Amino acid sequence: MNEETQPRLGIDFGRVIQGAALRVGDADTVFLSGGLDAALRTPPSPNAFEVLPRLVERFEGRAWVISKCGPRVERRTLQWLDHHEFYDRTGLLRGNVRFCRERADKALHCAELGITHMIDDRIEVHEALRDLVPHRYLFGVQADPIPDWVEHVPTWLDVEPAVAVTLAR
Repeated sequence: MNEETQPRLGIDFGRVIQGAALRVGDADTVFLSGGLDAALRTPPSPNAFEVLPRLVERFEGRAWVISKCGPRVERRTLQWLDHHEFYDRTGLLRGNVRFCRERADKALHCAELGITHMIDDRIEVHEALRDLVPHRYLFGVQADPIPDWVEHVPTWLDVEPAVAVTLAR
């Protein structure tokens, strides 16, 4: 398989790697606007640290965190990743973390990186990726009906088999 056709994974941070236990529509106020100590104490999403290492391995390290946030939350996210030993625990490379300021700009990162699989909790992100990323996974509990052009994965335990099916082809 050549470099252009190798599968590549993109993963959102907020409400995917961290904060997925929140109810639909709730902001992660502790992480976003609380103090740093409280933000660092926020746990990873249930089963994220169990599933992510296996996914990173299946993608042979071709996995990136792609997150939309401002500069302060970007710093906080990097601190959280370090605090929770994210890189050691998941196998994702420290240099494979990308940030953008607008959700639609995740498409720029996905195009540059050749992302083939994207896990994100926002339908508007998937809309921006619709003609770019062939395998789109809408993560977490969703309030609105889910269109048929995106696969709903409510939990990390749902992500792994959904992705595995596409890699077996």
